[in-house]
Amino acid sequence: MKKNKTKQVALDDTDLAILALLQEDASISNAELSERLSLSLTPCWRRRKRLEEEGVIKDYQANLDRKMLGLEIMAFVHVRFAVHSDHTPEDFEAVIKELPQVQACHKITGDADYLLQVLAEDLDAYSDFVESVLRRQLGIASIQSSLALKEVKATSRVAIPAADRNRT
Repeated sequence: MKKNKTKQVALDDTDLAILALLQEDASISNAELSERLSLSLTPCWRRRKRLEEEGVIKDYQANLDRKMLGLEIMAFVHVRFAVHSDHTPEDFEAVIKELPQVQACHKITGDADYLLQVLAEDLDAYSDFVESVLRRQLGIASIQSSLALKEVKATSRVAIPAADRNRT
């Protein structure tokens, strides 16, 4: 199996400051971004474009309030496979990638093979998801769910320590 190693991109303090500002507000205009960085418009645009092209900035999105959309249930699901020697886990990954209810899927160490983060409208919808999707996947030995009682912290922001130090 071929391993994908992510190449690290060299970033200076200005690049890190751009990333920090965009994580705070991705809708910021290039004019405002360049002004806040005390950088002229064209070099600021070029840096932002390079960060996008190199894949440091993967995409832009709006962060939505799931509860305002009626998604009251957040479940963390441990999935364990009985056998790892066939293509069953890869088939599982392909299915999971297409499911909008699954917010995140991680292959993990420990007692389980995968950890899923799943959103549902209510317990009935979550139960339907488990029965109609997860239990139908071949090779799964166990499914263990934990329901979130309270969301203490949820973010998609990546810590940028060097930029944080420069902004104080």
